[in-house]
Amino acid sequence: MRTALYVEHEHLTATSEIVDTGEIMVFMGEGFIVVVRHGPSRQLTGVRRALESRPELLAHGPAAVLHAIADTVVDQYLEVVTAVETDVDEAEGSTFAPQQVHDIRRVYQLKRELLQLRRAVAPLAGPMQELAGGRLPGVDKDIAKYLRDVHDHLTQAAERITTLCEVTDTALSLTLAQTGVQQNSDMRRISAIGALIAVPIGIVGVYGMNFDHMPELHWTFGYPLVLIGIIVVCAVIYRAFRRNDWL
Repeated sequence: MRTALYVEHEHLTATSEIVDTGEIMVFMGEGFIVVVRHGPSRQLTGVRRALESRPELLAHGPAAVLHAIADTVVDQYLEVVTAVETDVDEAEGSTFAPQQVHDIRRVYQLKRELLQLRRAVAPLAGPMQELAGGRLPGVDKDIAKYLRDVHDHLTQAAERITTLCEVTDTALSLTLAQTGVQQNSDMRRISAIGALIAVPIGIVGVYGMNFDHMPELHWTFGYPLVLIGIIVVCAVIYRAFRRNDWL
């Protein structure tokens, strides 16, 4: 069984570790059960004490211990999913927030952590269904009934993870779309500013050529007339761009 633990963090970033996973290997036979743990599984520390306080449950043999371990691991899944939902809600809300910098790496990191959680939860469905069926040796009907509850909780956790993955996919698509829209808007502004700059450069470039015969070259009002013409043309272009929401 794969274990999952929610990693506390103040803010969701592009490098935030949200889910930490480990592994529990259970070897069970007639009259014994051996558990080997790797990675985060600290909630198992109270399983033994809880079982010792219920001798009627321990009377069912090693399968009762297996149920207690599986129940603890699956409950841990649900706790992690509940905590991750907060991060997903935050990422989804920031997608629509005004004046928000859309960091696609942050949403993608959340997506990766959800996939890691799903890889921990999904493989347990098949084995848990077989255990809940009561057809395996060493698992009596009473323990199988308890294991069916564990299987139901596992199914609930898997469904919630699938929903969170879909929400994250939507947030990722929206972030990509909004990034594209923002880039188009920036390009339009750059083009509009370039057009405004091109007008005076073009006019000044013409009058900067050293020719003897040019229109209004020796006219007293030629210089202010050119300046006024530049200002009027730039004002008209600026107003047109503002009306079309390019500036």
